[in-house]
Amino acid sequence: MDLVANVLLSAGASPAMISCVEEIPEFTPKTHALYINVGTLTADRLPGMMMAAQVANDCNKPWVLDPVAAGASGFRLRACLDLLKLRPTVVRGNGSEIMALFKGSVDENSKGADSTHESTDAVAAAKSLAQSSGSIVAVSGAVDIVTDGQRVVGAKNGVAMLQKITATGCSVTALIAAFVAIDPSQPFEATATALSVFGLAGEIGMSKANGPASLRTNLIDALHGLDRTTVLQHANVSNI
Repeated sequence: MDLVANVLLSAGASPAMISCVEEIPEFTPKTHALYINVGTLTADRLPGMMMAAQVANDCNKPWVLDPVAAGASGFRLRACLDLLKLRPTVVRGNGSEIMALFKGSVDENSKGADSTHESTDAVAAAKSLAQSSGSIVAVSGAVDIVTDGQRVVGAKNGVAMLQKITATGCSVTALIAAFVAIDPSQPFEATATALSVFGLAGEIGMSKANGPASLRTNLIDALHGLDRTTVLQHANVSNI
């Protein structure tokens, strides 16, 4: 939550971490976008996640789902599939998470939040999932895949060292939510742009980093300092 909040703040967004069921009906309508992350999923927290998604739908607010370790357990998979039925605007996961949602089955080789599949291995699954769910589906990896079920693009910015920092995946999903909030009518474009911007910030941060700890700090600084010219010159998104 710390890195997610700081990434959002550095990008110019205003985060609020709400998990209390009593607050959700009143607070959710005030947001420009909702982000649901199942990383710390419990039986007590799931009803609040379901409620928040439903309130967002009722208020026509975009919402984004991060199905962390979706294939790691039956409980976690069922929770993610139930949330998927509420039609998130965007779903962002790694290759293994997206394939677990597509197959609807637990992954016996799951390594939790760590992916055992490349993003490019999950293109077909992502397209099918986008078609069945109505969501934009993004698959993080060496090339970040984004699809609406028909179009497929790859965002090719980023550095491998980001995988050595916990919550970078969670943070880029949060950034997607912030970008979608700006123009909810273009979630495909917002998702691809957010992934590219986050990867670009990683590239800039890595140029000054000595390892994961300094990259974490530099990533936040780079996001804060990014300008339009740098993004237009260095963002790398293309059709696949």
